[in-house]
Amino acid sequence: MVDVAKPGERIPIASDHAGFELKERLRLALAEMGYEVEDIGTHSTASTDYPDYAHPLAQEVSEGQAARGVLLCGTGLGMSYVANRYPGVRAAVAWNPDVAALARKHNDANVLVLPARFVSDEDALAILQAWLTTPFEGGRHQGRVAKIERDESEADASGSTT
Repeated sequence: MVDVAKPGERIPIASDHAGFELKERLRLALAEMGYEVEDIGTHSTASTDYPDYAHPLAQEVSEGQAARGVLLCGTGLGMSYVANRYPGVRAAVAWNPDVAALARKHNDANVLVLPARFVSDEDALAILQAWLTTPFEGGRHQGRVAKIERDESEADASGSTT
């Protein structure tokens, strides 16, 4: 596997209450790997609403302020729903390293979403490492990824609005 990790790169990370404890472990691991970590929150296990944390992270990635980011919630689903509403964001829920690697290789996933209630700390670190170090293959996958983004004129031409 080609190492595409970029120590010094700023990576925002965010979670709701269900992902807080794992977020803290991954935040420290990212810092130990040499990344500049931006902790968007939450900052405790007190009940919170996942969109409050997914929106700011996804906006940063969408606007190019960060190349990629990490989100965590209980299942990963809520965070992924929010993040994938932003242009240019490809948030992938990954529950093992193989899924994380394929999300990078084939889909150029720029937001990793972890289901904190369903992965161990050890597995989460392995998933994060696979996602950080796997490059996008491009080639035949480039055109497929390009089809994810649609502007209004494309939507009008197809007869669909979404």
